[in-house]
Amino acid sequence: MGNAMRGVVAFIPSERCQRFLVGDLKEMPLDRTLDLSSRQLRRLPVAACVFDELVKLYLSDNNLSSLPAELQGLKKLQLLALDFNCFEELPEAVCRLPQLSILYLGNNKLYSLPRELRELKELNTLWLETNCFTVFPQVVCELPNLKTLHLGYNQIESLPTELRRLEELRSIWLAGNQLAAFPPVLLEMHFLAVIDVDRNKIRYFPGLSHMQGLKLVIYDHNPCVNAPVVGEEVRRVGRWADCPDEVQEDDGSNAASETAAEVTEVHPEDQHSI
Repeated sequence: MGNAMRGVVAFIPSERCQRFLVGDLKEMPLDRTLDLSSRQLRRLPVAACVFDELVKLYLSDNNLSSLPAELQGLKKLQLLALDFNCFEELPEAVCRLPQLSILYLGNNKLYSLPRELRELKELNTLWLETNCFTVFPQVVCELPNLKTLHLGYNQIESLPTELRRLEELRSIWLAGNQLAAFPPVLLEMHFLAVIDVDRNKIRYFPGLSHMQGLKLVIYDHNPCVNAPVVGEEVRRVGRWADCPDEVQEDDGSNAASETAAEVTEVHPEDQHSI
């Protein structure tokens, strides 16, 4: 079927037309994986929800904004990819998938998450990048097995102290947000291995050498006056990353004085917003 025909059929909401886009769904895939990505779907045909042994379901790059309640029948589903769609709210059925461990929700229009998300006790990987979050979704702090959290390219300004409850969290990706200061709660999470705060508004980095589990810190593209001091085995990505700490600290002090002078001279009224 050509892309032009798919485009026409995609606008017809009937179940029959939507099934035309996904083809024959009569047999359970041998690998228990169903990939319906890039089909221009506006509705997920209920026929896709009858495979109760399904383990992976890819629905990326469609035009979905809702999902049928029948989805919750996929009790063995472990991976669900809903990225690059049109979701403004997370469908309730997603929160009723008890074995779900990986959830991709990036590149949608989400601005909040339902409290029911906390029912996903097995969730260990959550991608929420490039959505519309202005506040950190608090319910994420109630996911006890979360290991990887991607929240890059939203509009988040701070992290809640409750985040420290996530003792299994090993990597947090926060690039492209509105963090004006390095989140204090991260300093208490000694078990973190990866911290990405690239492309924020952080001007000063505290020392991270006490974080014994840290392997990588990405802090590039911040208006910072220093680099974070880290342990010997930790890789830094950003300004002064290859310099000895004592060198960058000296440079940072000079840069801090110069930057402060510039701010005072040019934009004294903006000092609290930087």
